[in-house]
Amino acid sequence: MTRFIHDQFAKDYLEELLKNYGEVKASEKVSGEIKEIDVIFTPFPQQNDNLQILGLLGRLAENPAIIEPFRNPASTDEICDCLLKLLEVKAYLRREGKTNKTKLQDSEIPKLWVLTPTISETKLSGFRTIQKEDWISGVHFLADNLRTAIVAIHQLPAIPETLWLRLLGRGNVQSQAIGELQALPLDHPYKQATLELVYNLRQNLRLNQELEADDRELIMRLEPLYQRDREQAKQEGRQEEGQGLILRLLNRRFGEIEALLIERIRSLSIEQLENLGEALLDFSSVNDLETWLNQHSE
Repeated sequence: MTRFIHDQFAKDYLEELLKNYGEVKASEKVSGEIKEIDVIFTPFPQQNDNLQILGLLGRLAENPAIIEPFRNPASTDEICDCLLKLLEVKAYLRREGKTNKTKLQDSEIPKLWVLTPTISETKLSGFRTIQKEDWISGVHFLADNLRTAIVAIHQLPAIPETLWLRLLGRGNVQSQAIGELQALPLDHPYKQATLELVYNLRQNLRLNQELEADDRELIMRLEPLYQRDREQAKQEGRQEEGQGLILRLLNRRFGEIEALLIERIRSLSIEQLENLGEALLDFSSVNDLETWLNQHSE
């Protein structure tokens, strides 16, 4: 079974995205018959504005939250188990409040978010869920006092706001989200860390002998991305090495080089750096360097 591999990926992934905004506890034990909460999150004060970068996931994390991701469609019993965990956490917080002689505030009680790839209308009807006007389609709320919503990932619209949740989907939904992740700007704060987690998932799945069709397709989808990223990393390493060598040679010959010239050298391709390395043997002054850059820079 690969479900446990995906479960661990989901916990690691949610922890990576949310750790800058609050306290994240994965696999937290609760009282009674031993149960384990996948992710329990307590936001740091005044983080709501920063959470916007995570779109819908950030909105889920604006308040204390229990997040229960499911790789396969969550069954009625599994959703009820999640509700039981929420009630046990609430009871624990009430006991803590009594011990400390403090009143438990409504804002301190977590909300439960059950993340499931799909869910039938029959199950939603059984929980009497509703869709709220100010929330994206695919987020189904139980009665207010239950503080719970079921997020049907495959029902979420394919927009940037839902990307970070659609990455926890299956099949085409997850594949499309991975493509959108790859297309994010290089300086996006969560792009590289998330890709590394996805690549780790790929590696863990490859070690498993009994893969489901979705997992085989996921590996095939990730393989060219993984190879391209690794090749790009090698190229960047060679480029940085070449830049360092050129700058050391220039500093040795002409002393400290001004920042503008350094910036222009760092923008050169590997081939241009190699050509500059040969040409600088004939340079007699920094003016020769400037002339060469004017002639060869793109």
